[in-house]
Amino acid sequence: MSDSIRFKPWLIAAMTLSVVLGLIVFTPWFVGEVRGSATSSRFEASYPLTFPSDFDWGVAVAAQHVEHQQPSDWTAFERRVIQEGKTGTGDQPGQAKPGHIRNLDTVSAEVRLKKVDFDNRYETDFEALAQLGLNSYRFSLSWARLFPRADMTEPDPAGIRFYREVIAAAKQNGLKPHVSLFHFSTPEWFWEEQAGERGWERPDALQHWNRYVTAVSELLGPDISHWCTLNEPMVYVLWGYLEGIFPPLEQRANPEATAPVVARLLEAHASAYQILHRDAAQRNQTIKVGLTQHTRAFEPWRNWHLFDRLSAGFIQQAFIWDVFDAIESGTYTMAGSDYQRTIDGLEGTQDYVGINYYGRFYVQMDVDALDKGPVTHTRDPRDTEELASDLGWALYPIGFSHVLDEAWTRYGKPIQILENGIADAANPDTLRQTFLTSHLREVWQAMNIRGIDIDGYFHWSHLDNFEWAEGFGPRFGLYAVDYDNNFARTPRGSADVYADIIREGLSEALWEQTRGPF
Repeated sequence: MSDSIRFKPWLIAAMTLSVVLGLIVFTPWFVGEVRGSATSSRFEASYPLTFPSDFDWGVAVAAQHVEHQQPSDWTAFERRVIQEGKTGTGDQPGQAKPGHIRNLDTVSAEVRLKKVDFDNRYETDFEALAQLGLNSYRFSLSWARLFPRADMTEPDPAGIRFYREVIAAAKQNGLKPHVSLFHFSTPEWFWEEQAGERGWERPDALQHWNRYVTAVSELLGPDISHWCTLNEPMVYVLWGYLEGIFPPLEQRANPEATAPVVARLLEAHASAYQILHRDAAQRNQTIKVGLTQHTRAFEPWRNWHLFDRLSAGFIQQAFIWDVFDAIESGTYTMAGSDYQRTIDGLEGTQDYVGINYYGRFYVQMDVDALDKGPVTHTRDPRDTEELASDLGWALYPIGFSHVLDEAWTRYGKPIQILENGIADAANPDTLRQTFLTSHLREVWQAMNIRGIDIDGYFHWSHLDNFEWAEGFGPRFGLYAVDYDNNFARTPRGSADVYADIIREGLSEALWEQTRGPF
């Protein structure tokens, strides 16, 4: 393994380029990203827009969101937040305060412990999903549930039994399990110092990770054909090591200081890929292994501003494509720096490209604030027709097509859409219905007009749940959860819309009924 880090601020390159172009009166349209005016694709098609019979239709959840609390770093954080009263994060949703969880004190101790009480209700949950016509279910395993102590060489039998029962219940209801190994939470003991390092940077981190992955593969693997090693590693690093929003709640000096963590996560991915495939081969089992990235359409706040255009392109590369590029080449290179690390066994370790898509971010870079870096806006209040979620995230269906097209052009591998959803607490949830139909319409055109190989679509999320630093406020579920009434589940109108599309495709009547401004 080779490793070099000698940071050269990317802004120097941007400023140099601006000087070179300084005599140009206008910004050339081939430089940087461009903010689009269209919000959805225009194409001719005969309705209904149907999908292949073997298409994976699912929903997605994470263990820390829905399972009873396990001895994880996130559980420790949640309990500390209550003890220290760190639940005030301001009035703006989606703007979490470091070290806080929004309004966590407004739900009962039982809700904090049980989340949505998935542990006691997964069988009836799966029955309801089967009635909608779903054939797949994406969930993550709790590493802390399986290895609650650092000295364990074998997983906890009760943890294995729990997941075996969950998997059996899913399959009994026709739901193919898609399993994630790391979805932001780790065992609490993982953060005890070893040789002065904590968490993923401990010298024995991969030893523990490999033990966990090996146990899961051997004991649960025969019933699992689709694996996601890491969920959104760049979100985890951004919020955990730069902004201090997620555990480990660090605020490192600059992005390049987080590069070794990204590299270690890529090592973990490569190792898991090899373990899973080696074990499956011994059983003559065919599996697919990859990871998934959080994607957005990063576009300039001002099309005429060169720095906005260049910054949008830079953020897109650093946040989305650096990780995928590393997997294809075997070398992680952090955009905007001289950090580069070649990782043994990484090259080519993705059988699919995992995409999570949530909308458009606008990128602004002002000349008088270059030292502060670019600012991202989740919506444009100047656009009176722009739709936004309860978290203030702008809906931008055509951006979904752009991301899918870019992933296909870059890598030419099947794509699995592992998350796509919206926070919408309204009743009826008309915005979620618009979100569903407009985004699945983009998926259809990506497959049928652009010829992109897409294996499946997983809506985020199955249920309202615990949404990390935003607490229990955002409502992402196809099913509403009544936390004050014994976790009662109620299907929203969007659940029926999703079921209609699965059964019959997107009809013209449904599209016209739900399309909104798109």
